[in-house]
Formats: sequence, C-alpha cells, structure tokens
Amino acid sequence: MQELQTLNLDTLGSAAGDSVPSTLVNIAEQASQSGSFESMAPPLQIALFLGAMVMLSGALVSITAFTRIVIVLSFVRKALSTQEIPPTQVIIGLSLFLTLFVMAPTFHAMHEKAISKYMNQQMSAGETFEVCKEEMLDFMRSHLRSNSGISALNLFLEVSKTGEIDQYEDAPVHVVIPAFIIHELKLAFIMGFCIYIPFLLIDLVVSTVLMSLGMMMMPPVVISTPCKLMLFVLVDGWTLIIKTITASFGA
Repeated sequence: MQELQTLNLDTLGSAAGDSVPSTLVNIAEQASQSGSFESMAPPLQIALFLGAMVMLSGALVSITAFTRIVIVLSFVRKALSTQEIPPTQVIIGLSLFLTLFVMAPTFHAMHEKAISKYMNQQMSAGETFEVCKEEMLDFMRSHLRSNSGISALNLFLEVSKTGEIDQYEDAPVHVVIPAFIIHELKLAFIMGFCIYIPFLLIDLVVSTVLMSLGMMMMPPVVISTPCKLMLFVLVDGWTLIIKTITASFGA
C-alpha cells in the first residue's frame, strides 16, 4: 500500500505538466518497473484492467488508422449529398474493420512478441506493456517520416521544450501521439478535398444548366444527387476509395 501511495503521489505531480496520454503511460511504466501489478490483489487487478478497457476507445481513435479512415469515409458521404446514407453505424463499422486490416501486421507482432508469451506466463505484465507500447510507437513513427509528419513532430517538440532529437526513436510518447493525430487529420482533409472536387464540378454544371433554363426555383441538389450517384457507381467508387485509403498506409 505504501508503494501504491508513492506511485499515486508521483503521478499526480506529473499530471500537472504532462498530457493525459503521457500521464497514463507513466503510471503503467512505473507500475511495471516496480512490479506492483503482479503483487496486487486479484480484485484490484480486475479493477485496473476494466479501467484500462475504458481507455481503449480513446486509444482506437488516437493511435491507430481509424481517424484517417473514418474522416475520409465521412467526406465521401458528404460529397455525395446523400445525407445519412450510408448510415453512421455502417461508416463506423467499415472504418473499424479497415483499421483492423491496416493494423494487422502491428497487432500480429504484438501478439507474437508479447501477448502470447504473457498468456503462457513467459512474460510479466510490465514487459508485455512495454513491448506493445513500442510496437504502437513504431507504427506511429513510421507515418511521421513525411513532410507533414516531420512538421507536426517538430511543432510538439518545440511546444514541449523537448529540444531537437537525433532519431525518431528518441521522441517521447507525449510528443509522438499528438503529432501523429495532427498528421492523420491533415492527410484525411487533403484526401477529402480531392474527393470533393469532381462532385463539386457536377454541382456547378447542374446549377449553370438550371439557371440557363430559367429553373432557378428548383434546388440543384435534386438533379445533382442522382448524377453523383451514377458517376460514383460507374467508376466503382467504393473500390477506388478503399484502395486509396489502404494504399495511403502502405498496406
């Protein structure tokens, strides 16, 4: 109990200066280094495990391919002017399974190097956490090597006053995660802009034709939406979108 109280005091002090993801990672690192997780009572271990499960939704959005995928698919729906078709549940479900597809090599490496050994009692919980954390960091760092990724990484290095780093592996966790999120948002909006262009041209053409015919009272979306759907079906739009998204991750 004294060890747990010391851990809580240390983490409360660091929480004032670090971000929430960084604080959570520090808690797990300190627990793994001190070996206190294995020495806890089973009910307390279950409580901590359930608390970690609550953070999975935030981790899914923050440190995986989910952010870029769901934003691009949402842009597709907006560009088609189909309101709630496909439904939001379908967009989220497709984004989730595409995320599992893109992240399959990383998840497989985590299972082979850490999770399977932990299940066979060949590795402690702290060591398992460290290996899984490094695999996820390797995934994020691999996507921060582009120009936008480097600029985002330098931004948070400057804001956090971390200083210059020699290698990507030297970047701390609380810098890599927000830089990765900003990088994913930027790429998703660039892809969304490229998706919008052909559908915007259809809207302009339909509006010009209606005005030339004197049908200014008719909403252009009534004519443009079927035209967009026909174009999207003829070019096999969903296949092109999915292929583009997966190719952007190098999958």
